[in-house]
Amino acid sequence: MNKKNLYIALVAVLVVAAFFVGGMVDFTAAPQQQPVAEQETPTEPTPEPETPEQPAQQPDRPGVINIYTSRHYGVEPVFDRFTEETGIEIRFTTGSDALLRERLKAEGANTPADMYIAVDAGNLWLAAQDGLLAALDSETLLNNIPENLRDPEGRWFGLTKRVRTLMFHPDRVTPDELSTYEDLADPRWKGRIAMRPSTHSYTQSLVSSLIAAHGVERAEEIVRGWAQNEPVYIDSDTQLLEALAAGEADVAITNHYYLGRILQDNPDFPIQIFWANQDDRGAHVNVSGAGVTTYGPNRENAIKLLEWLSGDGQEMFASTNHEFPANPNVPAHPIIVEFGEYMADPLAKSEFGRLQADAVELLHRAGYQ
Repeated sequence: MNKKNLYIALVAVLVVAAFFVGGMVDFTAAPQQQPVAEQETPTEPTPEPETPEQPAQQPDRPGVINIYTSRHYGVEPVFDRFTEETGIEIRFTTGSDALLRERLKAEGANTPADMYIAVDAGNLWLAAQDGLLAALDSETLLNNIPENLRDPEGRWFGLTKRVRTLMFHPDRVTPDELSTYEDLADPRWKGRIAMRPSTHSYTQSLVSSLIAAHGVERAEEIVRGWAQNEPVYIDSDTQLLEALAAGEADVAITNHYYLGRILQDNPDFPIQIFWANQDDRGAHVNVSGAGVTTYGPNRENAIKLLEWLSGDGQEMFASTNHEFPANPNVPAHPIIVEFGEYMADPLAKSEFGRLQADAVELLHRAGYQ
């Protein structure tokens, strides 16, 4: 057999063999590289869609309370104590009563504030009238805070009492010369008194109490008498007391706790306190108080804080600023206990807000700066 025939026979044998192995082989095509078997990689489960990360604090989730407060003396240690006891963090923003109230109003349903703390019942009343404070049905608060120190509808609660009364220098005035707020309108006090200006809420609430006691006409006569006695107007109770000590005036009207704070640091400070109007309606008492906001995102936490401030935290909240506790079962700071007992005007604190606009107009008409 020649070479050509041998080659043909060999090809035929290979074709038949390939057929039995499982298929035709194309010998005319270029040789194909056999694929290398891949190492099996374990199949990973399809990941679940990621849940968006939640904000650090959620509405009504234990953890935070945001507060707008005009009461700034001594609040930090009180808030720290509440956080230690409950684990709830407190964040607070300070400012004047009116400024914070207007901010709440502007923010509306988008406010971050859960609580509004004010140092004047008039501004608490106005905030409630503007729909900024929620009505609460809390047995704890009703039991702890007397009726005349809270809103009838449960929208705000007084937490401390601040008595605005007469202060005098004993080297120039004797206690038997003093009696009432009204008496300071007498001409014998001309050039001898120091007062807070008409723009401050303390003055406005005091004049509101005069309107409630005497009516607009008589209250205006009293305030005009004050103005005609040419008071030294100073927009700071601390500075009013310092002016008395320096001989710039003989008598002033201030909140009691300013004297308490000064005496804490300087027991020899010469100014003394006189409880006004003890033979008639009693001394003018305002409150530092709070309400839970209508739209705050952490209402339950805010209610817990407000109840705590009226009970377990009441003594510390009042004492850090030498105010009288609103809760009658809580003792006052020893320094202000030394001021002696006093009779308080029982007027409902909501009247300070209801009569505030009348008081502002009266002050203007009377020429009181």
